[in-house]
Amino acid sequence: MQDKSLLKYTVVRQVACLDPTNMFSDPNLCQERMKRLVHRFLQAHQLPGGISAGDIIVQQFGNFLSLEAKSESLKTRLDVFQHGLLCQSYPELWTFCKKLLLLSHGQATVERGFSVNKEVEADNMQEDTVVAQRMMCDCFCLWGGSKSSSDKGDPGSCSFCKISVSATPGSGKEKAGEQCTKRKAEEDLLEQLKKRKMVLAEVANSLEKEADTLAEKAEGKSGTLMAQLITKSNILRK
Repeated sequence: MQDKSLLKYTVVRQVACLDPTNMFSDPNLCQERMKRLVHRFLQAHQLPGGISAGDIIVQQFGNFLSLEAKSESLKTRLDVFQHGLLCQSYPELWTFCKKLLLLSHGQATVERGFSVNKEVEADNMQEDTVVAQRMMCDCFCLWGGSKSSSDKGDPGSCSFCKISVSATPGSGKEKAGEQCTKRKAEEDLLEQLKKRKMVLAEVANSLEKEADTLAEKAEGKSGTLMAQLITKSNILRK
């Protein structure tokens, strides 16, 4: 989980300077983080205008912290909130913030059609979420999604349509039966895995208690007997 976390990247941690709560509680830290972000973009040659543009961004961010930072709860998305405050008064800063928001998780709609972190979301889903998603996918595959058609004519107006209409019910029933069987097998397998997990947890707790008991007995002993008890306790903990 730690290897996949985006927080291991310095840029991601520094983007926290856009959080209104951090702006109000520690403006000096936010100002320093913004300077580092600008410096990082300059090093990567991702900031049009060079050093002069970076100075303008840092200056506008400082003015924004001193004039606009308030202790208010955030009721809208961060990109919407920042757009209302920065777009008109601080255009260079808003252009830079848009790039930062595109790098942050959950702000993909800043630019229409842009999508990030789908693989990370899928890999880090919890067990119940994966099960619910699979059941929904099976349901859509079985019954189909919503369909809208502008064709109001008779589906049996041609020989091809008649063949399609007559062939659909039978194939649908066969497919439904296969899907139900597959889903039932997966649910049974999931139930077995849950039972195994519970049994392993009980065994682990039992071994842990037994190891604690041996360690407590060893405190009142000495010499070889104490060493034997401690050794048994350590083996159980492994």
